[in-house]
Amino acid sequence: MAAAAEPGARAWLGGGSPRPGSPACSPVLGAGGRARPGPGPGPGPGTERAGARAPGPAAAPGHSFRKVTLTKPTFCHLCSDFIWGLAGFLCDVCNFMSHEKCLKHVRTPCTSVAPSLVRVAVAHCFGPRGLYKRKFCGVCRKVLEAPALRCEVCELHLHPDCVPFACSDCRQCHQDGHQDHDTHHHHWREGNLPSGARCEVCRKACGSSDVLAGVRCEWCGVQAHSVCSAALAPECGFGRLRSLVLPPACVRLLPGGFSKTQSFRIAEAAEPGEGGDGADGSAAAGPGRETPVAPESGKKTMKIFDGDDAVRRSQFRLITVPRLASAEEVLEAALRAHHIPEDPGHLELRPLPPSSQACDAWAGGKAESAVISEEGRSPGSGEATPEAWVIRALPRTQEVLKIYPGWLKVGVAYVSVRVTQQSTAQSVVLEVLPLLGRQAEGPESFQLVEVAMGCRHVQRTVLADEQPLLARLRDIRQVSVRQLSQTRFYVAESRNVAAHISLFVGGLPPGLAPEEYSSLLLEAVAAEATTVSVSHVYSSQGAVVLDVTCCAEAERLYTMLKGTAVRGRLLTALVLPDLLHARLPPDSRPLLVFVNPKSGGLKGRDLLCSFRKLLNPHQVFDLTNGGPLPGLHVFSQVPCFRVLVCGGDGTVGWVLGALEETRHRLACPEPSVAILPLGTGNDLGRVLRWGAGYSGEDPFSVLLSVDEADAVLMDRWTILLDAHEAGGAENGTADAEPPKIVQMSNYCGIGIDAELSLDFHQAREEEPGKFTSRLHNKGVYVRVGLQKISHSRGLHKEIRLQVERQEVELPSIEGLIFINIPSWGSGADLWGSDSDARFEKPRMDDGLLEVVGVTGVVHMGQVQGGLRSGIRIAQGSYFRVTLLKATPVQVDGEPWIQAPGHLIISAAGPKVHRVRLESQGRWAGPGGLWEWLVVPRGCSMACCPWPGSSLVPGGCLSQEGCASGQGHRWHREQPGR
Repeated sequence: MAAAAEPGARAWLGGGSPRPGSPACSPVLGAGGRARPGPGPGPGPGTERAGARAPGPAAAPGHSFRKVTLTKPTFCHLCSDFIWGLAGFLCDVCNFMSHEKCLKHVRTPCTSVAPSLVRVAVAHCFGPRGLYKRKFCGVCRKVLEAPALRCEVCELHLHPDCVPFACSDCRQCHQDGHQDHDTHHHHWREGNLPSGARCEVCRKACGSSDVLAGVRCEWCGVQAHSVCSAALAPECGFGRLRSLVLPPACVRLLPGGFSKTQSFRIAEAAEPGEGGDGADGSAAAGPGRETPVAPESGKKTMKIFDGDDAVRRSQFRLITVPRLASAEEVLEAALRAHHIPEDPGHLELRPLPPSSQACDAWAGGKAESAVISEEGRSPGSGEATPEAWVIRALPRTQEVLKIYPGWLKVGVAYVSVRVTQQSTAQSVVLEVLPLLGRQAEGPESFQLVEVAMGCRHVQRTVLADEQPLLARLRDIRQVSVRQLSQTRFYVAESRNVAAHISLFVGGLPPGLAPEEYSSLLLEAVAAEATTVSVSHVYSSQGAVVLDVTCCAEAERLYTMLKGTAVRGRLLTALVLPDLLHARLPPDSRPLLVFVNPKSGGLKGRDLLCSFRKLLNPHQVFDLTNGGPLPGLHVFSQVPCFRVLVCGGDGTVGWVLGALEETRHRLACPEPSVAILPLGTGNDLGRVLRWGAGYSGEDPFSVLLSVDEADAVLMDRWTILLDAHEAGGAENGTADAEPPKIVQMSNYCGIGIDAELSLDFHQAREEEPGKFTSRLHNKGVYVRVGLQKISHSRGLHKEIRLQVERQEVELPSIEGLIFINIPSWGSGADLWGSDSDARFEKPRMDDGLLEVVGVTGVVHMGQVQGGLRSGIRIAQGSYFRVTLLKATPVQVDGEPWIQAPGHLIISAAGPKVHRVRLESQGRWAGPGGLWEWLVVPRGCSMACCPWPGSSLVPGGCLSQEGCASGQGHRWHREQPGR
């Protein structure tokens, strides 16, 4: 037995360079050397593969380099320079191409040994297939031309055929009770860098659009050459976004049997990942679906399976070898095709019987099969060679097994022990403990854990004390020879970790008591009272949070809740993490991100994926999956955080309303709110200088703008909708609707403008697939407006208006609009810029609303074109509108038909006087009458009578000094200024 010294933080297999490839996330856990291992089941030092002509012992680990003749322009995967001449060195397994001069500097391990370099096994989370231009596969290193897969959490891109050969090296975004580390290291990912990327060390270009070259930390964004990255400190500081990122050490989520998509609340797509059947019942397109190509003269093509599981799924790899190839050469080619790093001396090829019955008998180990003969030719040299072969392990009486210290503070990466037929899990633990310096502790305090590190799933199994290890290794190889290289054995402390899983349940009837919600869930999904309790109740929103102390029960509840309807409404179930707010750094103000993927041009889908990769996925929430309440509950105990809302004006109002309802539960009752406009009008985004709408800017730059913003004040308003039959019923009673309260930030429209919004909303609900373009959406608005151009209903005869409890006579109008910001209908100035002695100069933080009327669609079009302004009617802080008939109403772009009754508009609450200036830009928070809103860098607007005027979206025009004498930049020159 022997113990391997644990390498330093930057020690990697074969030298001092970190692993920049697919598993590039951690320090090395094993000793370096060649890919061909010794007698142990995992990779380790040994001899070179037969036929592999590596230039010397300094070559990168695991590669099988051979000199090839180049027939087309080729680039080196290390330095990304063009390879001049006709010769290069190519790895037969992972297709790594190199100059001869660069071979001694290559430290990127081959994919055949990549699993042995993973520090913490974390499964990937692949979304639906898509087309990714100028991206390269992380396994075969070839360009992605057909629909490919992309991890939703990290930057790994793969061909569907390469998924089984990718290792579980995704970002570790939370602690799960296994291998939790106090320090956070860089998580390197190779290739797919921007073409202008610069190395952090040498400041030279490190990106390439021709090959998979360069590395990038997926937390801090540092980019470097794979060789230069060894000079960087191993610890990661999260880069320029460190104050926005939620550190993984501050998030805890027990696995509990949930998949990665369920843990990160990502929409699950039916994809045939690792060779399973497709969603339609057909066979999946995987590595076993390669199309045979006619071999060259003198060569033959063979199907190679690597175990029972591949035979059962009909997954194979095709190899082409000379007809006179020796048995060793054929076996070497088969091992390279399946990325198997084991010593070929312990393996053999057996022919697969053609009939399915024979296959079943063979898979069960009951059929005798001939192996490839050792005389240099396949069996029966003059006869037809069997079409399919299976890699099989030869019987062994003993093996060398690597045992990793699981979650123990020790100074070695692993220890090697020899296991025989008499070795059990308990005997191995007894043998390993002295090597780890824990001989003083009893073996009953430890257990042996088997970890299967699949690309999509990481499964941990505690082995029984009497489990024979040699038989267990044989069973793993029987299923898949390659699977053993993706399996580790850890010795871990036997501690009972109390299960604690939080399940958010939405869609319940609002207004119930906690006992009623418990009874409702007990009736709907038969929740066990002994393991399930209601920890939080959001009665006004019809949602609860369940605290489950049993992993199996949590998984069962989640599955049942997803398909259960209560009182006609389908329930929403989400797995929520626990935030350890006490561990947050002192200067941390994490960003809570809400994205509405349906807003505007459907750009929210790309933003969701981008923000999950730039930040911690646990701080990014899809508003179509549970709304804003789950995110606010997760961040409820964070003492100081910020919010970014990606959506239209209606989405912003939705989130601000949820903040208003839950602010008394938040440790940070006034979080700052930033806006990324994704809607059609985006009036609030225009006022706050975020522009007319998101048009594909770099999400990283967006986050930097949010971090550098400062504060501005904004009013918030409450609208009480008290509907009833104004004339009463014949029996003297009123058929009234219950009162309802809505929050307003931008404007409230009654009449023609609300009617147009309602027609647009109904058209989008009928055919949502057509509303994928902001330009198309505006075209629909124009069309419905033309249909109403001759419409006349005499709104002034159907409503009554009181301002500050004084009756106001209305002119002949078709629409009445209450505006809080100087932008309406995609940037129009409805109030106008002319001076008027009757009214104060409007501001969005003056505690006053402006009341404007429009005479019809033609008038609205003239306002949109800047030819006219609205009819100024009143200005005040308290309004009472009486509707005599059912009338269209819209608030911040969300329309409905309001029954006859009263609308009372008043301030939302007391003023908040606390202003926190950041740098340049403005923040907004939901605290009563005043709100903090974010404005990007460019203008203070502190002295402008209409701060944030949107008449010139995108920037200021002149450099004239303003009234404060501070030389602020003004917006567009307007009459009267």
